[in-house]
Amino acid sequence: MSAVTAFAPASIGNVAVGFDILGQSIAGVGDRASVRRIDEPLVRIEAIRGCVRNLPLDAPGNTAGRALIALREALDLPYGFALELDKGIALGSGMGGSAASCVAALVAANALLDRPMTREQLYPLALEGEAVASGSRHGDNVAPMLLGGLVLAAGGRLVRIGVPDAWHSLVVHPDAVLETRRAREALRGSYTLEEFVAQSGNLALVLAGCDRGDADLVRAGLADVLVEPRRAALIPGFHAVKQAALDHDAMGAAISGAGPSVFAWFENRTAAEAAAPAMCGAFEQAGFASRAWVSPVNGPAATVLA
Repeated sequence: MSAVTAFAPASIGNVAVGFDILGQSIAGVGDRASVRRIDEPLVRIEAIRGCVRNLPLDAPGNTAGRALIALREALDLPYGFALELDKGIALGSGMGGSAASCVAALVAANALLDRPMTREQLYPLALEGEAVASGSRHGDNVAPMLLGGLVLAAGGRLVRIGVPDAWHSLVVHPDAVLETRRAREALRGSYTLEEFVAQSGNLALVLAGCDRGDADLVRAGLADVLVEPRRAALIPGFHAVKQAALDHDAMGAAISGAGPSVFAWFENRTAAEAAAPAMCGAFEQAGFASRAWVSPVNGPAATVLA
């Protein structure tokens, strides 16, 4: 093959309790990348289409372009890649928009290699691309996109966490932008040991609950006591949106990634779908139109389309 198109799904970064290390892929929305092998030993971005178009065409300054540069450098490839992006995820949405572009580009380019790499081998290259947008190398978005479902990315390892197939997530995205760098700035300051202990306990409860299929354990732990209090003020209507989810029997609700999207986990699809109008209505009360996506917590991985 000389050309490949791949799709990478959106994601829920942090999943409330795993700042920068835990993420979940989302079905139904994502980015598409079309990659061609070219004789020139470089990466060239030829077009960017879709819901976001004002992105850098200069490869080193683009998340997908930088990821492909990292791929060329890692393998010392004598050829290059030409890239076209079709954006389905808004940037600054808290749904992994920057990560999806670089993962889709890597998965497409990987299919063009004489000896394709594993998804785990692509992971550090995806981090190179993600760092262009966020300013840091964190795997909570790219990891679930590469492997699918709920993934723990820690210590350079990717661990897919088993979750009951019936469990579903609901993500509601208001018509607003919250840049990742700004959201990370809100986290500057001091933290107490008690906060870290509480967050560690919540992460442990969620992981144990997923492993056992015990929704009560997840309900006890799916709460962000570390980051959410410092970012909630950046999202108009956040507390009302979260409460709407909890009122509809969510196992928990929190900011998706850096925001402004809000996610919630439910024990089945029916409950997630029933909560969507209330969460969207809460954003509407705050002055924002919004869109909602329901997805299995065991969401899809990035895939080659053609």
